Amino acid sequence: MLRISSHPLAWPGICLLLTLAGCGSNFGFPGVYKINVEQGNVVTQEMVEQLRPGLNRRQVRYIMGTPLIEDSFHSDRWDYRYLLRNGNQTVSETRLTLWFDNDELIRAGGPDAPDWDRSQSESDGDTEPSED
Repeated sequence: MLRISSHPLAWPGICLLLTLAGCGSNFGFPGVYKINVEQGNVVTQEMVEQLRPGLNRRQVRYIMGTPLIEDSFHSDRWDYRYLLRNGNQTVSETRLTLWFDNDELIRAGGPDAPDWDRSQSESDGDTEPSED
């Protein structure tokens, strides 16, 4: 029978294996179920479509919910972030930043922000008289 203490690489090998197992490294064990982890505010397209310039903070909070980040140093900015991960894989991510001036919504930014200029031009195009 081989004794662990008699092999010169036994203790360093055991320490290395325990260190790797304890670190929660990126390689996973086959067949281990990884749960979905949701973090932040769920922001849907329907919620974003309801946002309009001129809404007050209370109306925006009613539509979007409490912002994830309400910075005390930038009281005119609200940040909504959402991240859905499965293990190390990002399944879904949304980012939306809203700016206020005198308690009125003036601007939205981020990849999931509404395009108010385009919606204004589309609604303006509907009101023009047709040339028949």
